[in-house]
Amino acid sequence: MRFITLTILLLATTISAQDETLSNSIERGKLLYEDFCVRCHMPDGKGQKDIIPPIAKSDFLFKHMEESIKALKFGGIDGEIIVNGVKYNSRMEKMGLYDDEIADIMNYTLNSWGNKYDKIIKEDYVKSLKK
Repeated sequence: MRFITLTILLLATTISAQDETLSNSIERGKLLYEDFCVRCHMPDGKGQKDIIPPIAKSDFLFKHMEESIKALKFGGIDGEIIVNGVKYNSRMEKMGLYDDEIADIMNYTLNSWGNKYDKIIKEDYVKSLKK
């Protein structure tokens, strides 16, 4: 009986550790993106010309990563921003996402449509950000 309990505990620990991999986070983030983000930022991440900024090949996403995460967490960015040389001044609604979901969406967008980011954004980091 003890062997079975230890085996189950080790398996649960292994599965939990696997969930922290970047590739798993990207998979979860893709599903969340399709539910929450695609209607504005489009399936290709290119946004809507002069209205909704692109996430695909976005210089803003990488230069202002913390601000981008806060936009997901707290609902938009106040004021004008410049993305890939184009001015945008629209407000993103608050999505009501949990910190782990925000981390997954960020990992997906940071690694899609020509974007590449080898580090993983973790839930603890998102949780630590204040408005």
